[in-house]
Amino acid sequence: MPNYLSPGVYMEEVDRGTKPIEAVGTAVAAFIGYTERAETEKNGEKISLVGKAQLVTNWSQYQQSFGGFIKGAYLPDAVYGYFANGGGICYIVSIKTLGTSADPSLTTPAAAEIDSNDSKPTKALKFSAKEGGPVGNNLAVETKADPAGDDGKASGSFSVLIKVDGKVVEKFDGVDTKAKSETNVATIVNEQSELISVEVVGKANIVPADGNYQLAGGAVKTKAITLGDYQGSVSERVGLGGLEPIDDVTMIVAPDLWTAYQEGELDMKGVQAVQQSLIDYCELIRYCFAILDAPPGMMPQEVKEWRMQVNYDSTRAALYYPWIEIGDMTGGNGRTRMVPPSGHMAGVYARVDNTRGVHKAPANEIVRTCLGLEVNVTKGEHDLLNPIGVNVIRSFPGRGIRIWGARTLSSDASWRYIPVRRLFNMIEESIERGTQWVVFEPNDPFLWGRVKRDVSSFLKVIWRTGALFGATPDQAFYVKCDEETNPPELRDLGQMVVEIGIAPVKPAEFVIFRIGQWSPDA
Repeated sequence: MPNYLSPGVYMEEVDRGTKPIEAVGTAVAAFIGYTERAETEKNGEKISLVGKAQLVTNWSQYQQSFGGFIKGAYLPDAVYGYFANGGGICYIVSIKTLGTSADPSLTTPAAAEIDSNDSKPTKALKFSAKEGGPVGNNLAVETKADPAGDDGKASGSFSVLIKVDGKVVEKFDGVDTKAKSETNVATIVNEQSELISVEVVGKANIVPADGNYQLAGGAVKTKAITLGDYQGSVSERVGLGGLEPIDDVTMIVAPDLWTAYQEGELDMKGVQAVQQSLIDYCELIRYCFAILDAPPGMMPQEVKEWRMQVNYDSTRAALYYPWIEIGDMTGGNGRTRMVPPSGHMAGVYARVDNTRGVHKAPANEIVRTCLGLEVNVTKGEHDLLNPIGVNVIRSFPGRGIRIWGARTLSSDASWRYIPVRRLFNMIEESIERGTQWVVFEPNDPFLWGRVKRDVSSFLKVIWRTGALFGATPDQAFYVKCDEETNPPELRDLGQMVVEIGIAPVKPAEFVIFRIGQWSPDA
């Protein structure tokens, strides 16, 4: 209390109002995998983003930092599918680049060697792309000897044309290979070209043979990906560890886990180890949910056997089967290819959250950009997979390709459904964030009443959205914070206990109509 030492009117501000609890976001995904590149530019300098979480909000932003579609990576397709299916904010963690790299030492530039036009050809010039990696494989060089003079003698000079995908973008006329010449090809091209460099590897004053020469061999030197690359480090802010400080990530997807498997970098036990690490991360963070992919090329019976072997048991993970068919964006000339469904599933999660709410199951929803399925699962086969937590994607005539499952990988029937787990994630995190003001407040009935009021108000809003079961708020939830939950021995320990009971709505997974004959005269 302030001291009043002299007569007067004193104004005091007393905080007795409510502390509204706001619902946290539920539709922010994190993608871990391979990209074409991973770099950003700051003050004119390229900075590597390999292993670091980078926020993107649309496909154009993704392309600026991570490039586009590229063979040997499923993450670009997953991110594109995420945005196409309704996803918004997401984080990208690139643990391996397959195209250009911010570190030139990790790349091999594309190159082409050209012979001389002598009767006995020898090596004359070597052209190399200035930018390392596969991007240089799109370059070509054309050399043309200049016409002979009036006296019939060869001029010794030639022209160099630089082409990108067959189109001339740079041209250098009248160059030669004379060592101290002002028109030396190495001096001119190396200084003026933005795309290639050239080295004279033959004797001086040699003229290269006319022709078109495609640069090739551009690649990125990469190491095999291990479990440690996925787990990363919290202190270094890379991998999964780099996501820990980011509070708003609610879903995690790792589609290129299967790229490593297909390329022989990981065996099936290694795949299991990485998927288990994703589950463990979500269990540790508590408010995150892992979306997993079943192996490619398996029939339903094989998937059932695989599911029983890996033996995952978690309320914070879901598994989807089969792989989906999409348009090949990597230069497939109208072809299609199979990709893991997890990125598209994350987009459907986000779409349902934004249109219906987190309490609505992300199922019986069309998968956008999906053209087909690797396996068309029958109802009988589905009967084998649904009880063990494998969410099947099915094709229905006239109704498109839809997600036809909404189960977690938990053996606990209370947490069987994805929307129940994610609803509790949202409610728990919202209350945790919205009641931080309570810490160090006097632990008395006045505080208990304020907390009970604020939490009840928040849950009443959730009930009105249709997320809780009950005709009235009293049937949908209860909040208890009184002397019974806070006896003296707990208060002496500095604890305040609030007990909350919630009745979540659960999806109508099995819709049963009972039909029988009826006689109005009976």
